[in-house]
Amino acid sequence: MTSTVPPGPPVPPQDPIPDASGRIELAPGAVPTDNRFVNEDLLPVPLERRRWTTYNFTALWVGMAHNIPSWLLASGLVALGMDWKQAVFTIALANLIVLGPMLLTGHAGPKYGIPFPVLARASFGLRGANLPALIRAAVACAWFGIQTWIGGVGIFTLLGKIFGGWAKASEIGGQPWTLWLCFILFWALELAIIYRGMDALRRFENWAAPFVIVGAVVLLVWVAVKAGGFGPLLDQPSKLGWGKEFWPVFFPSLMGMIAFWATLSLNIPDFTRFGAGQRAQIRGQSLGLPTTMTLFALLSVLVTSGSQAVYGEAIWDPVQLVARTDNVFGLLYALVTVLVATVSVNIAANVVSPAYDLANLAPRFINFRTGALITGVVGVLIMPWKLTETPELYIFTWLGLVGGLLGTVAGILIADYWIVRRTVLDLADLYRPGGRYWYTNGWNWRAVAAFIVGGVLAIGGSHSAPGAGPFPAGGLIPFLKPLADYGWAVGLASSLVLYVLLSGRSGVTPARTYGPAGR
Repeated sequence: MTSTVPPGPPVPPQDPIPDASGRIELAPGAVPTDNRFVNEDLLPVPLERRRWTTYNFTALWVGMAHNIPSWLLASGLVALGMDWKQAVFTIALANLIVLGPMLLTGHAGPKYGIPFPVLARASFGLRGANLPALIRAAVACAWFGIQTWIGGVGIFTLLGKIFGGWAKASEIGGQPWTLWLCFILFWALELAIIYRGMDALRRFENWAAPFVIVGAVVLLVWVAVKAGGFGPLLDQPSKLGWGKEFWPVFFPSLMGMIAFWATLSLNIPDFTRFGAGQRAQIRGQSLGLPTTMTLFALLSVLVTSGSQAVYGEAIWDPVQLVARTDNVFGLLYALVTVLVATVSVNIAANVVSPAYDLANLAPRFINFRTGALITGVVGVLIMPWKLTETPELYIFTWLGLVGGLLGTVAGILIADYWIVRRTVLDLADLYRPGGRYWYTNGWNWRAVAAFIVGGVLAIGGSHSAPGAGPFPAGGLIPFLKPLADYGWAVGLASSLVLYVLLSGRSGVTPARTYGPAGR
């Protein structure tokens, strides 16, 4: 039957309408279709799927913070000469500082439902956003390799205790083939979980967080019982004191501790985009990050103190400590705890972000799952576990360099979103070539200039002690050497100020507001 109602003119796309809490989604007629910049994983999360609660975000951070590299942070600082009080204080202060940019960049997630690389389009441009996205992806790939190797070694060590002779297998590439087997199986397990998507990750983190906490407390109780109390480590004085020898170690260490989570301060929208509202992400992150990292650092010191009393030496690696027991049940429990702890941080912190970042590079060919697989392969090929060979290389070189670059990007994102745009974005134009975020052929030269200047100031003075790192003792750029110990702060502050100055009132087109709740 032919309709008797004549067709009318096309209905123009409707502006997004915020809900009562200010969250915004694209109207059906406004969904972009250009597959050079759009795929299903990059589009805003629909309001009905934004349901992560305060507990989900808290559990996410507990799951990410409770892992072997976090445990070893305090040991690395003690190895550099700090006592346990100085080490815990440094870690606590660093995580309070990094919480600020974490909450600021996380704000765009619940409000607009967008991931980090799409948020970066507002400041860098639709094409320029690939610059910070690929830097973040490269760092994540390296961290994925580090965490996967550490997890594989942990499994290998504990299984070797259960199955005698495990470590004496024939070698391939300088390592027992059984170690490579543990590494490969652990790598496959991680990718299998993340391949199921973000909802699977949320469910995994919900039960992984309390499980890992219980495991750490069990380890503490076990050591305390064997020691009859905590050993003399808590009474050992600092080798640095609180004078002139302490501060040259404290400030670069503080920047290194900040850099440990500076990666997440950029791509936290990848998670907060699923948030039920701003209150959930603010409360969840505030409860989860600084408290968890501080308590975990303290826990690592207490357990190590007990190991000093029991075995006559400080055993900072929890896997090596557990391997001292002959209780098969205890070894199996520790094995599962290591598995859960490492998987919970690695897939959340080091796979989710590059999966989105790589999808942003070529949305037509790469989706979230494909990006996760690429991350897994690259993370193995670059062999980043060599970065953890010494505390100097790990904290001063790797974390310091990463922190400087990522702090620079964070400064630009915060400046653009909070100062220039006052949190108001044109959601559809974030996916539309020729729109307000197209700038010059997809690139915003102001963001690129701020990134270059901030990056040079942050890491240009990078230096290493003779024989302890890849940089010259006098610094790459000698007159910038005094800034190198404050790389993250220098990068964030300089890029933020420069971007605001370059943008001004005429440099960036303001977006429309979407009703009274648009801000």
